[in-house]
Amino acid sequence: MRVSRIRIFIISLLTSITMSAQHYVPADSLGFDSIVTDHIRKLPEPGLVSQLFKRQNKFTTYLDGLISGNEDKTFEKKIDINFIIMPSYTREGSFGIGGGATGLYRLDKTDSIMAPSDITLIGNVTLNGLVSLSANGNNLFPGRKLRHSYKMEFTYSPLDFWGISYEACATNPEIEYTRQQFRLTSDIVYNIGGPIFLGGALDLNYSYIKSISDPSYLEGQSTHHFFTSLGITFQYDTRDFIPNPKKGRNLVARFLVRPQFLSSHDRTLFNSSITYNSYQQLWKGGMLAFDIYGSYNCQETPWPLREALGQGGIRMRGYYAGRYIDNCMVSGQLEIRQHIFSRIGVAAWVGGGAVFSDYGNLRKENFLPNFGLGLRVELKHNVNGRIDYGFGKHTGGFVFSIGEAF
Repeated sequence: MRVSRIRIFIISLLTSITMSAQHYVPADSLGFDSIVTDHIRKLPEPGLVSQLFKRQNKFTTYLDGLISGNEDKTFEKKIDINFIIMPSYTREGSFGIGGGATGLYRLDKTDSIMAPSDITLIGNVTLNGLVSLSANGNNLFPGRKLRHSYKMEFTYSPLDFWGISYEACATNPEIEYTRQQFRLTSDIVYNIGGPIFLGGALDLNYSYIKSISDPSYLEGQSTHHFFTSLGITFQYDTRDFIPNPKKGRNLVARFLVRPQFLSSHDRTLFNSSITYNSYQQLWKGGMLAFDIYGSYNCQETPWPLREALGQGGIRMRGYYAGRYIDNCMVSGQLEIRQHIFSRIGVAAWVGGGAVFSDYGNLRKENFLPNFGLGLRVELKHNVNGRIDYGFGKHTGGFVFSIGEAF
């Protein structure tokens, strides 16, 4: 059954990469001195296959797209975008239908050195009633000084639940609850010299538990919250391309305050987090990627703002999102990525992480292992669709997503 799902996913990816190419009409292909019926082409300019067979039809155009769909066309189009619809599977939502779009675009087409901006849209509906919509991306503005990174997500999720602290999650039996959540993470930073950026952060979080089979698992906390977070972002970034770096380093430190008067909580809260990534070529087609993450919340932090292992499919992949929850988190992972042929690649990683109430209560038993294998299919120029299967302590599961985990 797992093999069948992977085959369906790969076929869907390869089919989707031609969709944007089939609708593309180069501006110089419209002959305005000809008759009106010649102004509009039903097919794009002939590609390699069409030229080879000296014939262009829908089938040869499809093959042209398979060959050239991952080329950088951001200088030719306002936005080079592909769409995908496919069967989906998640640990939390079971089987369903997922769809998405990934696009690259340039806010300054005169700058051939600056990497393009990017956007990814993903939607998913599953058999158990989970609904999720997300958008994330990076806007790189002309002059290479200003950049805007963002992630916006809405979820309606019937989920399994164990509690809101590591101790509770490790001992409590599983119950069910249904959560509705909207989250926005946004950073605008300005280059102050070399690879150093400094700017502001804005986070929004609205969370509501529609139903829960045992309210005592919330430890007296409210079922609904709204938070506004304001803060400072520091970044040191030498990556060559944000969605899929091949070289460089990235260090991000965020310091947030959640004022009482902008939130539903009865006191002001604080958060600090740090992320470090590095990317190093090993051999032809092979690279080593490294990720360290740490986040600290004060002890009064309510459940919607706490850290959850496995959340987002970035770290501790394969764990059920929310299986272990607490105020703070540390994690690390080392991943080897290897290009195989054409648009196909593989990955393998090993790592671990822990959630805990505060650093004074961090114990070795809090740390949990994580490792896994993954398949990569290039959807657009330097943008991969990925299938990962992660293993953990008495657990394992698939992660389907667009873009590398880090």
